[in-house]
Amino acid sequence: MTGSRPPRGPVLAAILLALSVPLVGCTSSPDPEPSTPPSAASTDAPAFSSESTTTDAAAHFDEVARATVAANARPGGRALVDALVAAGFDKSTMQVTADTTSIGRDADSVQFSVLWGEDCLIGQVSDAGYSSQTAPVLGTGACLVGSTRAIDW
Repeated sequence: MTGSRPPRGPVLAAILLALSVPLVGCTSSPDPEPSTPPSAASTDAPAFSSESTTTDAAAHFDEVARATVAANARPGGRALVDALVAAGFDKSTMQVTADTTSIGRDADSVQFSVLWGEDCLIGQVSDAGYSSQTAPVLGTGACLVGSTRAIDW
């Protein structure tokens, strides 16, 4: 006899689904742990100093630069340098690019850096916002490539 059999796949899937739905509520979850607020000591970042690691210095650099950009979306190089100096960075280790082009227009971006031991903390502010990175110091002993302006104030 060559009769056609109804497909078993959909029927079998429906049976398995019907049997598994009641089991969903049977799983147990762990009891919630009582939460205690973290103490002030556990949330404090390490104090920034000239002995800070590059990672800690970069975090401090970012914090200062982000606060400066939050106060003024396009701060000039001087405002960035002054904020970093006020936050404890050494001005003599900094570089900054010009705020204006050679024909007097606003620069598309301002780059600034702090030499930190063998590393460079590098930031950039542009219409796209703030970004940063750390990189090894260049063979020249500088952090930025190209023309920078004197930090003579």
